[in-house]
Amino acid sequence: MAVSPLSRHRPAPTSSAVTAPRDQIRCPRGFVCIYPEIHFEDQPYVKRATDNSVRHLPDYIRGKGSSVINNSSRTARVYQKDNHFGRHVCVGADGGTIADLRSYQLNDTTHSLKNDTTPCGA
Repeated sequence: MAVSPLSRHRPAPTSSAVTAPRDQIRCPRGFVCIYPEIHFEDQPYVKRATDNSVRHLPDYIRGKGSSVINNSSRTARVYQKDNHFGRHVCVGADGGTIADLRSYQLNDTTHSLKNDTTPCGA
């Protein structure tokens, strides 16, 4: 069995270590990431939060989002319909996450994204 160079240098997990799922792709600082699978798995849609909002998400994530990470300094709202209409969920700034949009009845219904400075709940 071949061993990849990265696996040779990976430290053994300890009881306090947190390991990411194999298919998880990290969300960069300053961005909002919408993942097509729950628990932040598979290739996310990655949007810089300072680039304004998106009224119509690209086809590869539109109607397919299942989890969200907000690593930006702005609030992110994910909407069920285009143009920021319909049911939505707010993901707080600076590391806010929703691992499973099913609990918000928004799984696989993501259509638009709004980034702004209005706090969640306001």
